[in-house]
Amino acid sequence: MKYVFLIFFINLLPQYAGKSLRRDDSYLKTFEDIKNEIAGYTDIAKAIIDLAVHGKAQNRSYERLAVFADTVGPRLSGSKNLDAAIKYMFSALQEDGLENVHLEPVKVPHWERGEEFAMMLEPRNHSIAILGLGSSVATPPEGITAEVIVVASFDELRKRAQEAKGKIVVYNEPFINYGKTVRYRSQGAVEAAKVGAVASLIRSIASFSIHSPHTGWQNYQPDVPRIPTACISVEDAEMMSRMSFRGTKIVVHLKMGAKTYPDSPSFNTVAEIVGSKYPEQIVLVSGHLDSWDVGQGAMDDGGGAFISWEALSLIKDLGLRPKRTLRLVLWTAEEQGGIGAEQYYQLHKENISNFDIVMESDEGTFKPSGLGFTGNAKARDIVKEIMTLLQPINVTEVYDGADGTDIDYWMRDGVPVTARRGSVTQS
Repeated sequence: MKYVFLIFFINLLPQYAGKSLRRDDSYLKTFEDIKNEIAGYTDIAKAIIDLAVHGKAQNRSYERLAVFADTVGPRLSGSKNLDAAIKYMFSALQEDGLENVHLEPVKVPHWERGEEFAMMLEPRNHSIAILGLGSSVATPPEGITAEVIVVASFDELRKRAQEAKGKIVVYNEPFINYGKTVRYRSQGAVEAAKVGAVASLIRSIASFSIHSPHTGWQNYQPDVPRIPTACISVEDAEMMSRMSFRGTKIVVHLKMGAKTYPDSPSFNTVAEIVGSKYPEQIVLVSGHLDSWDVGQGAMDDGGGAFISWEALSLIKDLGLRPKRTLRLVLWTAEEQGGIGAEQYYQLHKENISNFDIVMESDEGTFKPSGLGFTGNAKARDIVKEIMTLLQPINVTEVYDGADGTDIDYWMRDGVPVTARRGSVTQS
């Protein structure tokens, strides 16, 4: 996390983003002016690097996150822990001396998983590790006992629709990448219900596993029966697939006590450093504060939230005052489909022309290699120039495309967006 200062340099971009780069001269000449201006920030870049890597801010974001995660723990949408996390951050941002610290109300889903377990009864007794998926309905109190059908894709399920009626569908879909494979988690229960299945179990959306299922949100459809659904480990999905391939009958008992309550009040948490010249124009940096209930949410997305906070702290510590307002937003209920971000967008979209760039960190807090970017070609050229200031730490790449649940609303409206990119090699 000691590289969090890279976010600051994007604050240079709004001087030109979303506006014509052509004055009375050619674009090339004007762009040369821009390059020269960016190069003039070399000393400031060095000061931020020194503070974050070698100075008093070294490891600060990590320590802040560790205290937060240890103190608050998991922060599921609608939970008391999420309320405690928001209060914690509100106080912490005030104590840090940031400006305009405030909470913006939103309504968020409130789902609790309750008791859950699964047991293979045939061909042998075997405890299946499961995690119910968000918004899943419960089984009947006595549970569901049914034969299993294993499929590798939605296409295979449709071809075997007659076999699936009255059974538990187990998806053993090959992992391609998260973006492509996650549709089995989000749509698996609906597709299984369409062919008359009584429940669905989805192989965790992960490239590997140590007998550990992964949870996540899933979506029902109004005109399709709601059936219980959960993720299972890669190992158990593969085992049942092998059994099925050999023609072995598989019977599973599934019990889930999930409950869905009315939407709960919550908040997006906001803090700023107000711009010196154009305070109405916004450079937004963000991460989401909520998490799932089966871990501490340190990586997803405590790390992203805290490095976004650190970006403002570094600027404040150096006594810098950006031209535009640098705004931190800690979203709520991202895991449920970006609920907090959507409501924030609806509230602020009438002033969308004031949002020069929107940034999110939600792809893991590994050693950074650069930024993913979505925007026009001229803005991309500027971002590339800005990233050259990070050459001393080899964080200079600008990748094609930046997306994220919390920033997609802005991207669709043409606002430039960036997302932090990194490798799994820790520094």
